[in-house]
Amino acid sequence: MNEEPKFDTLAVRAGQERSQFNEHSEALYLTSSFVFANAAEAARRFSGEEEGMVYARFSNPTVTMLQQRLAALEGAEACVATASGMAAILSMAMALLKSGDHIVVSRAVFGATQQLFGTILARFGLDTTWVPATDLAAYRGAIGPKTRLVFVETPSNPLTEIVDLTGLAGVCRAAGVLLAVDNCFCTPALQRPLALGADLVVHSATKYLDGQGRVLGGAVLGRRELVDEVFKFPRTAGPSISPFNAWVILKGLETLRLRMRAQSENALALARWLEAQSAVERVYYPGLPSHPQFELASRQQAAGGAIVSFEVRGGREAAWKVVDGTRLLSITANLGDTKTTITHPASTTHGRISAQDRAESGITEGLLRIAVGLEDVGDLQADLARGLGVT
Repeated sequence: MNEEPKFDTLAVRAGQERSQFNEHSEALYLTSSFVFANAAEAARRFSGEEEGMVYARFSNPTVTMLQQRLAALEGAEACVATASGMAAILSMAMALLKSGDHIVVSRAVFGATQQLFGTILARFGLDTTWVPATDLAAYRGAIGPKTRLVFVETPSNPLTEIVDLTGLAGVCRAAGVLLAVDNCFCTPALQRPLALGADLVVHSATKYLDGQGRVLGGAVLGRRELVDEVFKFPRTAGPSISPFNAWVILKGLETLRLRMRAQSENALALARWLEAQSAVERVYYPGLPSHPQFELASRQQAAGGAIVSFEVRGGREAAWKVVDGTRLLSITANLGDTKTTITHPASTTHGRISAQDRAESGITEGLLRIAVGLEDVGDLQADLARGLGVT
């Protein structure tokens, strides 16, 4: 039998290259440069005529192992790892777009992503149109002759809106534009956008790929010709991942599916409990039948994921009361950790965008986002009950 290894096997074994010492665990190569046998070999390496390590800004064995393993998990031909998730998005945009190009972005994206597309890249002559995340007709209508890229998050941050990836991929193919998907919330353990028609996948490896809140990292994955173009930007400009961070994330991938399954189960239980609380006005979680895209999420994802957002009655004052009432949950804007975190998006992750943009994105003053970890879900409920006034 020559069957391809399954996901969990790839998460543990894919991409591993052993040195002359034949180590069992992946080696961490902490070096800034590599030595050549002679001048001719150096010339071949620098020109790309010969494969091999050159300089750690763009070549390192530990980073290569991470890229190969993550590519195997996403079903991608190639991967380039970067210093952070935002560095991955920046590298993709700077490598594949030019001044005068037009991009279409779902309005439901991370606050820093909105800043990048709407403010920083706009200075370089890139024009962005924002559309509702779930409206395929809006994407179709926004795409024009200068459009080169459509960029979406699904599930979105923080309202967990679900984009119909198969449908949107069809829209993009018909128009001849690229579709890039931020797969941070699901990871390939729960969703594989490339298999659904996307051209590129972007990750903040800082989140679930590491899974324990230890290091920063990012990645861009897809067809080799596209990723090779993206690679040129971090190679030259330098937003590259460090070998140490790559090694930590590489080890995190070994438990990826186990963590995502367990955290999704906890998140579903917590979301159901929150729906039953009188102080909670609305819960956003793709695994709940009350979610507007519940059926789509059930088809597109293996589980609902670990992000639960909810609105409390009473606006910011009530929301901050919930946050300040916690003793167990970590009050931090990061997510993807084994430790549950809670944040108030309007004053943290989306605090730098305008009040109008927050309103159009559905970020209300009463909204809270929880990234559910691996603690006992009963303990999480008890910690939230204090601020919610549950007796």
